[in-house]
Amino acid sequence: MADKQVSIEEAIGTLESGMTVGIGGWGSRRKPMALVREILRRDITDLTVVAFGGPDVGLLAEAGRIRRLVYGFVSLDSIPLDPLFTRARERGAIEVEEYDEGMFVAGLRAANARLDFLPIRAGLGSDVLPANPRLRTVRSPYSDAEYVAMPALPLDVALVHVNRADPQGNAQYLGPDPYFDDLFAMAAQRTIVSAEKVVPTAALLDEGSFHTLLFSRLYASAVVEAPRGAHFTTCAPDYDRDEAFQKHYAASAKDPDAWAEFARTYLHTDEAGYHAAVARFHADRGES
Repeated sequence: MADKQVSIEEAIGTLESGMTVGIGGWGSRRKPMALVREILRRDITDLTVVAFGGPDVGLLAEAGRIRRLVYGFVSLDSIPLDPLFTRARERGAIEVEEYDEGMFVAGLRAANARLDFLPIRAGLGSDVLPANPRLRTVRSPYSDAEYVAMPALPLDVALVHVNRADPQGNAQYLGPDPYFDDLFAMAAQRTIVSAEKVVPTAALLDEGSFHTLLFSRLYASAVVEAPRGAHFTTCAPDYDRDEAFQKHYAASAKDPDAWAEFARTYLHTDEAGYHAAVARFHADRGES
């Protein structure tokens, strides 16, 4: 079996401007933030991003990397709105395509089944239809029922972060929720998996049953070992959300000078530099 483990630079080096990129996780939970930060270090633009968004969307939007955003929501969870995304949307800097969460999931399911659309009741009678003029409804061939024809959301590449993976790309989550990362992987032509630890295949069952194996190596194109690669979002049970740092991010995002300093300190550096800067942030606060 092929060893798919590569460096983060090699993995993100395969992305190109103009791609449709699905980003796994949910709000500010188990986001592939190390992969997102690597995108920010490169000249990759004009992206269509498909996500249940959190700081991944905020950072990419602020950096001008997103042309079009397809999303169910954008939230920091403990902070309701991401200020960077809010600012980008208010000034019309990105095209947006917003769906009900059930519709969004149906779009991923349609893509991984290689269908043009899936029928769904969600969205009927709501403002989702007038807000998305390309949406159509269909009538059942078996009854008079009408459904929204949710279009497929095919992806050029999916980025997901998991607790454990083996070098071949078998991916494991150990927290409370898979966050639809398997659907992102199956809807994509290629999937880049970052993991807290890359372990031998036999060790995947050391910390969880086979039920925690989220998707198989068939759907993984590259595997990156990225300790604390979801920071500052959650990656339970390995670590919780860094609430202090998330508040620092959100507060900095509301002031241009503060944001410029935040970017210089945490984003204009490599991954090791990012984590060293975060450690200094906590040390300055008297935290271990």
